[in-house]
Order: sequence, then structure tokens, then C-alpha cells
Amino acid sequence: GFPDAVMGPKLMDDMKKQAARFGTRFEMVEIDRVELAGDTKTLYAGDRAYRCNALIISTGATARWLGIESEELLKGHGVSACATCDGFFFKNREIAVVGGGDSALEEATFLTKFGTKVYVVHRRDQLRASKAMIEKAEKNKKIEFVWNSVVKEVLGNPEQGVSGLRLAHTKSGAESTLACQGLFLAIGHTPNTGPFKNQLELDANGYIITKPGSTETSVAGVFAAGDV
Repeated sequence: GFPDAVMGPKLMDDMKKQAARFGTRFEMVEIDRVELAGDTKTLYAGDRAYRCNALIISTGATARWLGIESEELLKGHGVSACATCDGFFFKNREIAVVGGGDSALEEATFLTKFGTKVYVVHRRDQLRASKAMIEKAEKNKKIEFVWNSVVKEVLGNPEQGVSGLRLAHTKSGAESTLACQGLFLAIGHTPNTGPFKNQLELDANGYIITKPGSTETSVAGVFAAGDV
């Protein structure tokens, strides 16, 4: 529907304006608990209560991070968890992707459009990804695998960005340095379902279970959509 293309943030802003035009009210709060039993659902943000007859949950999922100090320091300065969001900034650079599943190989393959080299750093010596994804990645001359390795430290600073990674071998413990200018995390997501535990049916990973072919949850009047 956009003959001249549109950037994601602009599209989101336009959709918000369209919703506002039809009377939608926006409340920027963090819901910390809910009561979903009965016809009226109640959402709480601290002392504030919001009541409704129908609720759509689209709280998404948050990317998992390594949880190391240097990663936190360099987020947005060369460390990212979204290749489609930030890949463009790494043209003609060497990039590392951490992960071993389909998403890691998808990110790595996508990043070869921009980077001169993409390293896939994985803690084991074989991937969890599907056979088709592995074959595709192995055929790509820009992708190189770094096996049995974990990131101990992201090297660099916020002013100049990422300069490399300090890796540790998972079997020998030996440390090495991998030069790169970008790091992308693809080690899974955690669904944002904290307030809905014990209220809705969730799977083992915390994602909301919906009835097949629909957005209905285990509670009447409550629906779920998107990554959650």
C-alpha cells in the first residue's frame, strides 16, 4: 500500500494517529497485575485500575541478552539483538552473531548483505537450526563458524563502538580475541507475560496458548496476538 515505501517508525506513528482519530485513548503505564475472572477484567498499574469487558494482550517478547557488563555498556553502540533494525549500520564491517538456532542463522545470512564477514559464535560444536538453514549458511562464503565458544567480554567503548570479543573455549577454557565491529544476539526471547501467570494458560516457555486458528486464550473475553 506504499508505492514509495515507508520506514517502520513512520508507519507505526501513522497507525497510532489513525487509531487516535477513531477515539482510541493511549495510556503509557506498566501493568503489574491483572484480574481476568468474570465478565469484567481489571488491570492494575500501581494504584490505578483499568476495567474492560474484552482484553487483547500483545505485550511481545524481549530478546535475551548475555547479561555481562560490557554488553550493557555497548548496547546501541555496536551491540544489538535485531539484525533487521540495525544491520544497515554495519556496511563493510566484520560482524559476530551469537546463537545456534534458526534465528541466529537467519540473522547471520541477513547480515551478509551488509558486512564483509559474519562470524557465528556458538557454545557447542553443532547447531540446533534446521537442516535447510544450516545448508544455506554453510554455502555462504561470508559466514564463518566459531565453535565451542562463549563471549566473556565485548571489547570497545561507546564513543568508538565495538572492536572485538574476548572468547572462552567451552572445553579447554582457553581465551582468544575475535576482531569485529558489531555483535548481534540471537539466543532466543522471553515472552512478556509476567502479570498473566496463574491467570491464563501458558506453555512451558511462558508464551500464551491460543485456541487453534484463533486469538482466543483460555479465558473468555481475553485474546492474544503477536510475539507473546
